[in-house]
Amino acid sequence: MRTGFGLIGPRRNRHAVPLDQLEALALPVGDDGMVIGVDAGGRPAVLGINRPTPYDITLIGGLWTAQVLALRAAATGARIAVETGRAAAWTGLAQAAGSGQPCITLHDVGRVPPQGPYAGSPVVVVRDCGMRPPRGRVASAPWQSVVTLLPYLSPVAPRLLEKSGLIGIQRVSPDEAAQLARIMNLPHAEAEALSTLADGVTLWCTGGDRQFVMTTATDAETGLLGSARRMD
Repeated sequence: MRTGFGLIGPRRNRHAVPLDQLEALALPVGDDGMVIGVDAGGRPAVLGINRPTPYDITLIGGLWTAQVLALRAAATGARIAVETGRAAAWTGLAQAAGSGQPCITLHDVGRVPPQGPYAGSPVVVVRDCGMRPPRGRVASAPWQSVVTLLPYLSPVAPRLLEKSGLIGIQRVSPDEAAQLARIMNLPHAEAEALSTLADGVTLWCTGGDRQFVMTTATDAETGLLGSARRMD
């Protein structure tokens, strides 16, 4: 024994690899967050929605996709506050989520109370307020993301798109696709595709990246929400 240092442990070789072999140790996982579907190559598309900085998302699409996102965000540990004028469309989801815990709460338009987000309890506010959502009382903040659902391209869309860090576009009319191409500087091929997208497919856009993603429901999600659909 050595005084003050305990027992001498077994002698083993150091665990080391040459520098040119480090890449082989990489794990096949993407960014942290929730899986929102698969990309054109069949790889998981992951959205990190719980962030230490304010984050705004605009989805021009269907209720089904918004509800899948809400369910999957709740599965990451986020509290979901839904601001909606059609509470009946969300009631079943709110009751089924969280195994009896109130992880998804419903609020009338303009009546979302302060949520008190923090790192250990992030919040996602889903605004399902129709074509012309009013300015929300609860805005994005650290650990509080806001997802605004627009069923179609509306007069308020340019304002929302301008401040959004992430934009999702599902199937729209050719006229709407042309407007979005002008607003967002979309390439011609992607703008043309917007009017022919299948149910469950979304073009997700950030400032420097665009990606088509297919969202496929799990068995539990299908049992609760039905199959993917663009129209409600």
